[in-house]
Amino acid sequence: MGCPVRRGGAEPAAVGGWEDHQERGGSAGGCEGRGLDAAWGCVLCRVHVGPAGLFCGRVRCRGLPALGRCRQDEGGDSWTGPPQSLGAPGAFPTPVCVSFLQVLHLLGPKTEADLEKKPKVRRRGRLGTAPSLPAGEVGTETRSLLEQLRGEALKFHKPGENYKTEGYVVTPNTMALLKQHLAITGGQVRTRFPPEPNGILHIGHAKAINFNFGYAKANGGVCFLRYDDTNPEKEEEKYFTAIREMVEWLGYQPYAVTHASDYFDQLYTWALELIRRGQAYVCHQKVEEIKGHNPPPSPWRDRPMEESLLLFEDMRKGKFGEGEATLRMKLVMEDGKMDPVAYRVKFTPHHRTGDKWCIYPTYDYTHCLCDSIEHITHSLCTKEFQARRSSYFWLCNALDVYCPVQWEYGRLNLLYTVVSKRKIIRLVETGAVRDWDDPRLFTLTALRRRGFPPEAINNFCARVGVTVAQATMEPHLLEACAREVLNEQAPRAMAVLEPLKVTITNFPAPKALEVLVPNFPADESRGFHKVPFQTTIYIEETDFREEVDKGYKRLAPGQPVGLRHAGYVIAIQNVIKDASGHVIELEVTCTKSDTAEKPKAFIHWVSEPLVCEVRLYERLFLHKNPEDPSEVPGGFLSDLNPDSLRVVRNALVDSSVVSARPFDKFQFERLGYFSVDPDSEEGKVSLG
Repeated sequence: MGCPVRRGGAEPAAVGGWEDHQERGGSAGGCEGRGLDAAWGCVLCRVHVGPAGLFCGRVRCRGLPALGRCRQDEGGDSWTGPPQSLGAPGAFPTPVCVSFLQVLHLLGPKTEADLEKKPKVRRRGRLGTAPSLPAGEVGTETRSLLEQLRGEALKFHKPGENYKTEGYVVTPNTMALLKQHLAITGGQVRTRFPPEPNGILHIGHAKAINFNFGYAKANGGVCFLRYDDTNPEKEEEKYFTAIREMVEWLGYQPYAVTHASDYFDQLYTWALELIRRGQAYVCHQKVEEIKGHNPPPSPWRDRPMEESLLLFEDMRKGKFGEGEATLRMKLVMEDGKMDPVAYRVKFTPHHRTGDKWCIYPTYDYTHCLCDSIEHITHSLCTKEFQARRSSYFWLCNALDVYCPVQWEYGRLNLLYTVVSKRKIIRLVETGAVRDWDDPRLFTLTALRRRGFPPEAINNFCARVGVTVAQATMEPHLLEACAREVLNEQAPRAMAVLEPLKVTITNFPAPKALEVLVPNFPADESRGFHKVPFQTTIYIEETDFREEVDKGYKRLAPGQPVGLRHAGYVIAIQNVIKDASGHVIELEVTCTKSDTAEKPKAFIHWVSEPLVCEVRLYERLFLHKNPEDPSEVPGGFLSDLNPDSLRVVRNALVDSSVVSARPFDKFQFERLGYFSVDPDSEEGKVSLG
């Protein structure tokens, strides 16, 4: 059978609407040979049924791209707001100020893979081999993250068997230290997530959170949330708070919340010990002199230990200005960097310790020692820290303290975005975005605000998998994970973004009727909500045409349509226009569905609606790699999409959303997924 919703590029057929399209699917023969999307129905229909073309004024292709032209009809016009003639003053109720943010279109955008002609594949029986996935794609059937991380799946060492890891340095004290470590931990797996509290977490951090917390959970262990708060100049309370909120939002509870600053006294004591052992010295080279991989050797490398001890004490007492002295460790790192800095002078009060310290430890010094103090078994880092592995082992062994094992994995990056803290700050400062949680960004706070479920982000991380290689993904792969979750979680509602008033002249009752609408049409056991149905309703302006083109199946003179869930079919009786010839109202007659001829299509509608603000989003950047000078010579700020945000200030939504709370999500039939924005004021609903 062909696709029941769309045959030969025509409009959605009268088979029960979008849910029916999803459930019944079709074959390649019904979709111009392009086949079906397994999760979302007809592949071709993704631009005809989804909401990308919300503003298309001429055709119902629903596929308006960012630049404002219709994919299916180059004559498509952009619609910038509701018609001025929605009825006389007082025709609408007082606006309910809820802002709805558009989470996603019902179907994702066409990708390059969609446009490729697929070779015909002979059908196999149930035991046939599974098809392979194109490079860079993420499969829909993936083992859960816990399955990927459990037991020996990653070939990691067992607690206490650090010495079996390739490259691990064994000293005469190693086995005794590991024995003490096992006595403290009981052989428990211990990991940590150590973010710097100087910015908001982004999608790449989601992989780190899932990997660190997930590995511990999968193997019966615990994970610390440790703030690497060694740079007081950039740390703010809002970042500490937001980081913990995001960890817990993703479903993880830290075993303990710690700070590098908790250990400042111990770290200072160990720095003195390192000097006494001849492994560190006070240096006066300027920052500019020791930058890069081939700086000149320090003339102070061999200064006497006693002299370095006195000078380090002077650093602590504030006798040196910033940049005048540093404490450096005597080692050569894997990337060739020589004698990394352990301490530097900063006359900046610390968020937690106040002005107790004017010297602060660096990452290279702090990281491994904090891991040692907390008896971390697996120090999981992204690949760029591989060059620091030798210094990690060296420092622990130089001080004769327990040495954990550092393991590296590949970063997770997304195309069409930037995640650099510095660049996001520039976007905020220039007004390109509102703040770190602007729904067009891919920070975790932005994804939460836009309405992405945390389960979807975790599923995305699981599908990307734990790989050593860096993974750069298309945003639509994350969006596909979100749709799967939202399809099960977001109840249906009806909303009209381009309202056209419709008056039913033969309404069958003296007052409004109540219509039962299933919250989840595929599973009516999950309940219903009531919407009023009365003489005046509103439909999408694009669901009516005066002249019918071939393939057009919605409302037109001589062509009735069904009203979703209402049980009625309406037919045009009179078209009312304003002085400029613009259609401002339709007068129709209605007939019960069971007595009327079956219509070609069913459309959504609202009656006695709420007036809400709806925000519609497209990608923030026009190019895949906005930071790549070869792709965007003018820099990332020159690549902003001018149509990344459209605001519909007078959208009409059925009254079932009246009690919606911030972050509640809905699927607006035939439009997409929307979430209540937390900036909605009392009595004002904003969705997007």
